[in-house]
Amino acid sequence: MARAVTQQRKLINTTAAWAVGLLIFFPILWTILTSFKTEATAIADPPVFLAFDWTLENYGVVMERSNYARFLWNSIIIAGGSTVLGLIVAVPAAWSMAFVPSRKTKDILLWMLSTKMLPAVGVLYPIYLIFIKMGLLDTRTGLIIVLMLMNLPIIVWMLYTYFKEIPGEILEAGRMDGAGLKDEILFILTPMAIPGIASTMLLNFILAWNEAFWTLNLTAAKAAPLTAFIASYSSPEGLFFAKLSAASTMAIAPILILGWFSQKQLVSGLTFGAVK
Repeated sequence: MARAVTQQRKLINTTAAWAVGLLIFFPILWTILTSFKTEATAIADPPVFLAFDWTLENYGVVMERSNYARFLWNSIIIAGGSTVLGLIVAVPAAWSMAFVPSRKTKDILLWMLSTKMLPAVGVLYPIYLIFIKMGLLDTRTGLIIVLMLMNLPIIVWMLYTYFKEIPGEILEAGRMDGAGLKDEILFILTPMAIPGIASTMLLNFILAWNEAFWTLNLTAAKAAPLTAFIASYSSPEGLFFAKLSAASTMAIAPILILGWFSQKQLVSGLTFGAVK
């Protein structure tokens, strides 16, 4: 009886998990399907799910109208650059808060987290003026700095949580063996925290990749990433849903591939660890 109840509970949990997963993924699926419709089919009422004439015309129009490769390269540089720069700043900060805390450490962490509650539009004007004065407007360097600063509290908090799980005795043993501060962080702490650092990198990369407010306000043409590429298909004449969906699909495709690859690597690592 207990085994039957357990199997029934597993079935219910599995069904609920799949239902929630499909519910979350449905907007992405609908966007992908809409990208293969004509404009007339995209706004049909009632909506057409699968029974429509599939076409690649929208992708052809998008590729002819926009330099997709340039937008994609800008997104890779901006998201990757802000992630790496954020880790360079956050790893030492999280190390000091986790292993050399002071009386104000918790206050600093709460203050950093509270900065995320400030509406971004509240600091847009001063940052815009600073960028004009420093020649950083519409540059990838400027966006890398801004996105790093915007996501830095999350990076520090996540790394601080992971570092707190590492026993301090291991670092003390390294110091007794003659490891300096640089060696302690690079060769002792970092290898032990690789899973946490990897998940932090992935989250920060996705946040920077999807950022729209700063990219639309601080770029025009040269440094515009894929978020600006998508926004360019919203015109005063109206929304072209099929072409907009095609542009959105092309923008989210790299992230979907990255997520699939990361999941495969994670499963492979867990399987290898279990076999070992």
